[in-house]
Amino acid sequence: MISSNDKADVVFEEDDLPYEEEIIRNPYSVKCWMRYIEFKQNGLKSTLNMIYERALKELPGSYKLWYNYLRERRKQVKGKCISEPIYEEVNNCHERALVFMHKMPRIWLDYCQFLVSQCKITRSRRTFDRALRALPVTQHPRVWPLYLRFARNLPLPETAIRVYRRYLKLSPENAEEYIDYLRSVGRLDEAAVRLAAVVNDESFVSKEGKSNYQLWHELCDLISQNPDKVTSLNVGAIIRGGLTRFTDQLGKLWCSLSDYYIRSGHFEKARDVYEEAILTVVTVRDFTQVFDSYAQFEESMIAAKMETTSEMGQDEEDDVDLELRLARFEQLIARRPLLLNSVLLRQNPHNVHEWHKRVKLYEGNPRQIINTYTEAVQTVDPMKATGKPHSLWVSFAKFYEDNEQLEDARTIFEKATKVNFKQVDDLAAVWCEYGEMELRHENYEQALRILRKATAIPSKKAEYFDASEPVQNRVYKSLKVWSMLADLEESLGTFQSTKAVYDRIIDLRIATPQIVINYAMFLEEHNYFEESFKAYERGIALFRWPNVYDIWNTYLTKFIDRYGGKKLERARDLFEQALDGCPAKFAKTIYLLYAKLEEEYGLARHAMAVYERATQAVETEERHHMFNIYIKRAAEIYGVTYTRAIYQKAIEVLPDEHARDMCLRFADMESKLGEIDRARAIYSYCSQICDPRVTANFWQTWKEFEIRHGNEDTIREMLRIKRSVQATYNTQVNFMSSQMLKATTSSTGTVSDLVPGQMGIDDMKMLEQKAQQLAAEAEQDKPKPKEKILFVRSDTSRSELAELAKQANPDEINIDDDDEDDDGQGPDEVQLEQKSIPTAVFGGLKDD
Repeated sequence: MISSNDKADVVFEEDDLPYEEEIIRNPYSVKCWMRYIEFKQNGLKSTLNMIYERALKELPGSYKLWYNYLRERRKQVKGKCISEPIYEEVNNCHERALVFMHKMPRIWLDYCQFLVSQCKITRSRRTFDRALRALPVTQHPRVWPLYLRFARNLPLPETAIRVYRRYLKLSPENAEEYIDYLRSVGRLDEAAVRLAAVVNDESFVSKEGKSNYQLWHELCDLISQNPDKVTSLNVGAIIRGGLTRFTDQLGKLWCSLSDYYIRSGHFEKARDVYEEAILTVVTVRDFTQVFDSYAQFEESMIAAKMETTSEMGQDEEDDVDLELRLARFEQLIARRPLLLNSVLLRQNPHNVHEWHKRVKLYEGNPRQIINTYTEAVQTVDPMKATGKPHSLWVSFAKFYEDNEQLEDARTIFEKATKVNFKQVDDLAAVWCEYGEMELRHENYEQALRILRKATAIPSKKAEYFDASEPVQNRVYKSLKVWSMLADLEESLGTFQSTKAVYDRIIDLRIATPQIVINYAMFLEEHNYFEESFKAYERGIALFRWPNVYDIWNTYLTKFIDRYGGKKLERARDLFEQALDGCPAKFAKTIYLLYAKLEEEYGLARHAMAVYERATQAVETEERHHMFNIYIKRAAEIYGVTYTRAIYQKAIEVLPDEHARDMCLRFADMESKLGEIDRARAIYSYCSQICDPRVTANFWQTWKEFEIRHGNEDTIREMLRIKRSVQATYNTQVNFMSSQMLKATTSSTGTVSDLVPGQMGIDDMKMLEQKAQQLAAEAEQDKPKPKEKILFVRSDTSRSELAELAKQANPDEINIDDDDEDDDGQGPDEVQLEQKSIPTAVFGGLKDD
């Protein structure tokens, strides 16, 4: 065994010799000491501590050695009683370490935590203070969280409060944490002061994400709910400052102020605050909050009074104070609609509708109604009004009228006519209501005088829509006032005065078609027929289509009724003038009136010419109806044979749907005339536009026609044409389907990817399904057996056709028994002509 030079009583083992020799050679090498310490880690703790002490004696400035040594010493005392002296030895080790490691925050933090675990409050606090003094400011954020946690856990809050005050000098942004702590320990006065300082600091940013408004409400709640604990602040001034600062959230602030006075026992002050609030808030939400809180306060006061009365054994009926409180509460509830209306008017004092509602709320109180109307007409700015501002003046005047105070009503109307309204219609409505009031009281001359005054031309003329001019200079062009004046002149004035009014309306170019018609009717009633026609002419010159339609229609009707055929040429000129530029939408009525004139007073050929023009001038949807009228009138005048050319033209120009109907009517007419060949030619032509799958009615009609009038050859020809048409439409459908299939498969790539000449399985299935569908449709088109009509196929015998024909018409069918072949033309060989001009079909059948 070898004895150490440093300590005579230390004995080393043989395994320690290499490490000791290495230390002797390199006594200032931390690595050598750490290897030696690691080797002795599992040995005796006293030996390990001795090695650390030797190492630190040689290297007292080594952070690594001090950190590991202190951690080892703390680990050795873990779990032992804190009263043992070994704790003090460890504390001394930390103190010795801090002599050299006083700039190392980790050493300070570990030492502070170790002292806190020993429950040494004063020593811990002083150690935290030493750490803050020793470390640079940039390292303080590592110390403060531990220090604050230690301070919050102390039994008395004084130490924590002092620590927080020091902390906030360094980090004022954490004031919310301090405020929460103060509230938790009941120091509400200082919490309110701190919160008020935070609210007033515009540069403060909440770490909890709260807005300044939220912080303000926290302050209001804190000071209003704890009036006995918050003494350092002027609560009323603070909350009223919030009222001016947060104008969009007044309801809650008013409630907070009232709550403060209620909790303070100042009930009358609280009631005054509520009254002030409901008379100043400008939103319905704030009003609802304040009013509900006010009502709840009054209810609680009543309930408290009733409870006190019952406890004292007093009679509730004799308690005057209770009766007073009940009356006050009832009055509050009754005032609610009026108070709410006041809120809306404060929000928008130019709301006409709310002023009218306010008048209704005062119903039964004339003085209040007059005051309300007076306030309304003085407050509402016509340029900013919501609604019709003139209605306030009119209602005000009607109120006086209903109370039989006509002079006051006239005064109101006179004042209203001088108001600069935004719209001319408002002033015109005032003048008209003024005149209506005089008429209701049978002051006819006064009413005429008022309206003549309203329509008088001002010294400075202005255009109707010139907003830069006041409405008083533009009301003379108001049609509303002129119309009422015209009605009054017709009823009360003379012929000349009424005529002058209508002439003035037309001269001002404010007349409507109805005004022109009324003027003309007025002249007609007084037997001034030519004057009335001139009025129509003046009106026609003012308007264009389609507005002039009613004038033309009335003018032409009246002219015909007046002169009939006496001035035929003039009437024709009028009709031609009316039809010049007439839209197709309005042409039908005028053409029918024109044709009626020619039929009754002119020449029939002229009437037919008018009908001919009408079929081209009317709208496409009306042509079919016009052709029907044309055909009917032609048949009545010239006979049915005259209508052949009309039918042909109708079939030519009408769309297929209407042309098909014309063909059927044309063929029916020919068959009634005995022209069977003509009818058959019409049916043959019409078949070109009749798909058997869609127009079964046409083919049924033709079949019935052939049964009545045909023979074997005509029936075979009809069936052949039907098959040909069917094949034509089927070919078109198949072609379209193949094109659609081709486009689909090419876009999806199902065909292009296959070998040329082959087709995919899905494509084959689609074609097979299409073929089956077409076959089914063809099968459906076969005549039913009970109809005795069969398709004429190549194997159909003439005997079958003969039998069919005999059943249909035995008098006309006479077929021998020769079994001749068909014409050999199958359905695929028949080529139908395209639809062409009907004269090509019927040309050989025309009459000479």
